[in-house]
Amino acid sequence: MTVLLLLAGLLQAISLAWPFQGDWHGVPQGWLQCLSLVVLAGIVDRSQSRKQAFCSGWIFSTAWLIGSFWWLFISMNRYGGLPAPLAALGVFLLASGLAIFYSVACAVFFGVCKTGVTALPRASVFAAVWMLAEIVRGTIWTGFPWGAVGYAHVESALQHWAPWVGVYGLCALSAFIAMALAAERRGRSTHSGVAMAGMVVLIGGLSFTWFTSPSRLPNEAHRSEYPLAVTLLQGNIPQDLKFGEGVNRALRDYREALLSSRSDLTVTPETAIPLIQQQLPDRYWQPLEAHFNKGSQAALIGLPLAMRSEQGQLKYSNSVIALMPQTSPAASASYQYDKHHLVPFGEFVPPLFQWFVRMMHIPLGEFTRGDVAQPSLAFKGERIAPNICYEDLFGEELARSFANPDTAPTLMVNLSNIAWFGDTVAIDQHLHISRMRALELGRPMLRATNTGATAIIDAQGRVTHRLPSAAQGALTAEVYGMHGPVTPYAKWVSQFGLWPLVGLALLILLIVGGMAHASRHGQRRFGP
Repeated sequence: MTVLLLLAGLLQAISLAWPFQGDWHGVPQGWLQCLSLVVLAGIVDRSQSRKQAFCSGWIFSTAWLIGSFWWLFISMNRYGGLPAPLAALGVFLLASGLAIFYSVACAVFFGVCKTGVTALPRASVFAAVWMLAEIVRGTIWTGFPWGAVGYAHVESALQHWAPWVGVYGLCALSAFIAMALAAERRGRSTHSGVAMAGMVVLIGGLSFTWFTSPSRLPNEAHRSEYPLAVTLLQGNIPQDLKFGEGVNRALRDYREALLSSRSDLTVTPETAIPLIQQQLPDRYWQPLEAHFNKGSQAALIGLPLAMRSEQGQLKYSNSVIALMPQTSPAASASYQYDKHHLVPFGEFVPPLFQWFVRMMHIPLGEFTRGDVAQPSLAFKGERIAPNICYEDLFGEELARSFANPDTAPTLMVNLSNIAWFGDTVAIDQHLHISRMRALELGRPMLRATNTGATAIIDAQGRVTHRLPSAAQGALTAEVYGMHGPVTPYAKWVSQFGLWPLVGLALLILLIVGGMAHASRHGQRRFGP
């Protein structure tokens, strides 16, 4: 049983982005995700005790999470200088600790559904507890939802639910399907018929969302009248050289690319300029400002910034600066975005973990946070919303900018550097995360990265242009921003966050728990 759970967990990790060479390389496999979760659902449903359900969920989830972000070992060992045994232990402890959320979910499922509950309610309970576990993992201690099972469905039939319920809703639908298929048919045979009827309703709902998704609604969002010519830069600066020997190369290559670009908008990766402005060579920044101030083009440049607090302390931020035409004399950029959702250990040190960070060699490891919903960059009729690194992992935070459709972003831009994780499946996983945000919010996403995936994603989550990973290059294309009505997901999550999903899940648990309690009470009262 343990071997089967480990294998199923690894298959679920693989489903997020196929890691092997061939036609499927990098492609998410929604069918495989459902199949792997069916294994766990069947084992948990047939567990003989709460402890057995808990352990089954932990074994499966630990294997799945290690398989999803094993590449953290590379950042800690190769680039952070942490000894290999400690780096491997760090990945295991992170995965096994997060797996507890799912093992608790399986134990709660057993407690609610151990007796007196037919297949369809059990499937609903499993969907509820699984989704709650995903949400808790994605929010507690700043959250680390990388590898949520919904991302495996960015190309499956379930993707058409994304503009309505978001990635966590897809997690619930996947879990519902898994348990509906795997649940032991208890009680009268008609109960199986009810479960099958539930599946028919689900399939009907999918068909409904296919034909009524935001791209097909009568009052649909409309694209811009004129395209925006964009160039996305991919410097391919090795991470071990980025803050050392590669600094001069980065300064030279990005300045040349910015000055020679003919596009309306040119975007660099995160911290493409690896020095704060005060450390830049003389006459480096001024020619860039002059070039964009006097022309009709704009650039989004990723770099760290340093500022002094009121107490005189020097603080750093992971930022994006826009250089663009100035309507009045100005000596500095007219737009700045500061990263809000910082990476633990890489960009801020959690309490009591300074000792761990001191064992690694990570420059610029302590940043200040920007606001959660910062203004968009207004340029040539578009409202361009930057996000940095894994900020696109938190759709509920990006959605905060969509509360007012009249000021909502028309285009999103992700600036990333995941060279920390080598040329691994992390690149494709991150691409699919951005694709999910485009689906949820109904807006195109541009991605400018150091090593990949530099790409253009349309408002339906499709990759229309992409550079090869782990190679230097510039991706030039035309894109259209999307204006007007926002998706149902963007409407409700911008107002209420994830609480409607949490409330629905708790309501399901209360209803089914009440049904189970009434059934058990009736059996005790009227049984032999």
